[in-house]
Amino acid sequence: MKYDHLTSLIQTPVFSKNDILTGQGTLYDYQLTRWVQKGYLLKLKNGIYAFARDAGKIRGEEVASRLYQPSYLSLESALSHYGIIPEMVFVYVSVTPKITRTFENVLGRFVYRHVKSALFWGYSEVKTETGRFLMAEPEKAVLDYLYLNMAKINSEEDYMNLRFNDDRLRETLDRVKFHRYLKAFAVKKIERWAHRCLP
Repeated sequence: MKYDHLTSLIQTPVFSKNDILTGQGTLYDYQLTRWVQKGYLLKLKNGIYAFARDAGKIRGEEVASRLYQPSYLSLESALSHYGIIPEMVFVYVSVTPKITRTFENVLGRFVYRHVKSALFWGYSEVKTETGRFLMAEPEKAVLDYLYLNMAKINSEEDYMNLRFNDDRLRETLDRVKFHRYLKAFAVKKIERWAHRCLP
């Protein structure tokens, strides 16, 4: 396969080797390696690449959804997105039913934290100009965060240190959905702090 054939075959900035094979292309690993060396492609992890020409318009959120599947953005990334925490988050944090992993490449740092399969829900698809990604609903992002940080939240001071924005919680969370999701977690320890999120 020639590079021009690759660019005509793949219409998205981020792609996998499987995308090429699905598109009826014949490709060898040495070709991908050579195109990375020439600066045509960016290697994001084994089997996942991006066109270097598109680097400026690729959203990290899209990369996060492609690097490690199944996964969806949640925790600090989603809480910052919804304005529930004040900090800008420069790491893309997702949850996955697979084992915890971290990947770093030229487009950023991508952290995946494990949740049991029974809690892998409460997200929606966000479409972009160049692709798509999955983002936790605000209610699920808050509960994911409390659930995965239970060991660190043992007092009112610990809760206050989370720096949740009460106004944004009030504006953003659907109380009925939040209670339904909390019930589905069925974890007694997070109930006290979850109720504090509904000022």
